[in-house]
Amino acid sequence: MIERTDYYAAKLAYETDASDVHAARKADETVYVVDVRSDEAWAQGRVAGAIHMHYSEIAERAPQEIPGDASVVVYCWSPGCNAGAKGALEFAKLGYDVREMIGGFEYWVREGYPVEDADGVHRRPIDPLTGVARVRTRA
Repeated sequence: MIERTDYYAAKLAYETDASDVHAARKADETVYVVDVRSDEAWAQGRVAGAIHMHYSEIAERAPQEIPGDASVVVYCWSPGCNAGAKGALEFAKLGYDVREMIGGFEYWVREGYPVEDADGVHRRPIDPLTGVARVRTRA
């Protein structure tokens, strides 16, 4: 029987969330954020600075585009999408240090982090149910 501490330690080794990914990028940690969704989903919007690589292309493209010793985070649409798990599995098969971003693009957006599309980089308002709203102070 797996002990609870083992389970949660393993879970944290294989998953991350939007807040931790954003914090790592803000701290200038080298993290390859990979959007494993379709071309159409990518065009609708994505994590700013992400790489687009549909999960079915990872085995062929990743070794040419992402260093083998890289830290990789994959994401799909939302908690209701398993493309992130499919993408993480493909990276893991290749030996990458990979984690899945739980909550996917949905929670990235809902937490107010930078989103990119054809019009540039944007931030949407923070959903108060998923993140702490920033309080504006007077200058």
